[in-house]
Order: sequence, then C-alpha cells, then structure tokens
Amino acid sequence: MPTLSRRDFVATSLSAAALSLGRPAFANDYPSRPIRLVVPYAPGGGSDVVGRLVAQKLTESSGWNVIVDNKAGASAMIGTDAVAKSAADGYTLLIADAAHATNAAVQPRLPFDSIRDFAPLTLIGSSPQLLVAHPSFPANSLKELLALPREQVRQYGVGTPGQGSAPHLLYELLKLKTGMELVHVPYKGGALALTDAIGGQVPMVINSVPACMPHIEARRLKVLAIASTARDPKLPQVQTFAESAPGIVGSVWYGLMVPAKTPADVQQRLNAALAKVLDLPEVKARLADAFIDPMPRGSQAFAKHLNDEIARWQAVVKQTGFTLNS
Repeated sequence: MPTLSRRDFVATSLSAAALSLGRPAFANDYPSRPIRLVVPYAPGGGSDVVGRLVAQKLTESSGWNVIVDNKAGASAMIGTDAVAKSAADGYTLLIADAAHATNAAVQPRLPFDSIRDFAPLTLIGSSPQLLVAHPSFPANSLKELLALPREQVRQYGVGTPGQGSAPHLLYELLKLKTGMELVHVPYKGGALALTDAIGGQVPMVINSVPACMPHIEARRLKVLAIASTARDPKLPQVQTFAESAPGIVGSVWYGLMVPAKTPADVQQRLNAALAKVLDLPEVKARLADAFIDPMPRGSQAFAKHLNDEIARWQAVVKQTGFTLNS
C-alpha cells in the first residue's frame, strides 16, 4: 500500500480541512479582483446615487476595488437579469430597489425569478416618492392640480422611471383614488425623466427624493406632493398625497443582492463590510440628507421585506386593474 510523504500528507490534510469548513480558503482570498456593482438604471437616479455612495465607501474602508456598472433599460430588468445570470462568486452585486418587487407583481414573464435567483444581503434604506413639476407648471400642489379642469389635466404628462415601476404604480393608485388621468410617459430610468422635466419636455415626474432633491434645491423643479404618511420636517410646506387622496403612500427602498448560490462565507464577508460602511457617520449623514431612512439590516429582514412588497404590489395591481399598457 503506497504511503504519503510528509509534504503530501500536509497538503492533503489542509485541502480536506478547507472542504470540511465550507470553503473558508475561498473566503479568505476574497476579493482578489475588482467587484462589479450593477445599477440597473442610467446614471443620476436614486439607485445610482445610493450605489455610488456604497461603492465609494466600500473601496475606501475595505481597500476593495468596487466599480459601478450602469445597465439601464426595461424598468431595471436588463441589469437585474445580467446579475441573475452572473457567476455566483461574490464579484457581481446588484443594487435593487422597489422595481425588484413591482416587476415581480406586474410582469407576466420575467427572464429571472425575483426571489429564487438572488440572495439578499441587506437593506440600505427607504425614501418617500415625490411628485415634482417644472417651475412654470400652473399648479403648486397636488390639491391645486386636482382643482384644475379635468380636460386640461388630461393633456399633462407625468414621467416615471419606467413601465411597472413603483412611481408608475403610485400614479395608477392616484388615478384610482381621484379619477385624475394624466399622460403616462415611461423612461429608461428616473434621471432621464427628471432631465426632460427640467427642460420642459414633460411637465411632471414621480421619482424618489434622492434623485429629485438636487434639482429642487437648485429651483429647477418644484414639489407638488410627497408620498409619506405625514409631512416631512425637512419639507414642511409640501403636502402629502394623503392630504388630497387618503390612502396613497409610497416609498422607494434600496438594498444589495448577489446571485443565488453565492457561497455563504462570501455573503457573510460582504455583509460585514457593508455593515461597517452603513455605520460610518458620513454615510449616515449623506443618506439622511438624501431623505433616506434606515431600514432593518441583514438577509432575513431583506427577504421578508421583499416578500411583503411583492404581495403589496400584487394587491395594488389587482385593485387598479393595471396592465403594462397603462
């Protein structure tokens, strides 16, 4: 019977130990190359703002090379699908937002499964949606908009980040509650819609606070309503949707995911690094300045939130009779 040399015995023992402990050798080497963080929207939107902040701080605090990759289109489905089909090795991350849930609720055939094809890492935060308009728009609030003649209102367009997006469904809910009809103008990302609103090509846009605030502060856009449960202390003069149409509340949330089957030890290492980033005082301050409120951390909290959100939007779709041609 052949015998092992001392060198072969040590090498074999180390390999067996690594396998028995669930691939820790791989985790210890991770990351050994750049990490790609996919933002499934064009640059400048809320998800892009949050994604770039996280990527920057991960790079600074951990010494990792985290690169943002914008893959816009089809209400975030193009970029999301790219992540779903990426290698499950921890080198491709997805910044997911409310569209991850709304797509599951409104799309009859997704090229991926919003739950089974992804492993949730952690939620980052949530922010209410805003209805904003060009400064020349005749109404200064949702209440004033609803008071305009309906024949006039039907000629106005409202831009959203895309068909079936959370802002789009918020508009559908507004239409259901008030009977007000606008011309829905879907874009390939919220930043493009905001650019057109600033230029006067579309009079109104529904989008997240982080994406809208720079334009509001620069007086390029004005706020008509905020979709929070109560007026925000930072925007006390802005009416809520519910003040004019009770029951309308909507937020955009942000979180990080990886492809399903990414090794558990790699997920743990990513979550530990993300926890440090989200606890940084400057990150907390920047998220707060962007009206992004903290949310429960960790994969379990994210998984529960995602399931709840999908069920919520499915109920809205059923109630409104929504179709993707709306």
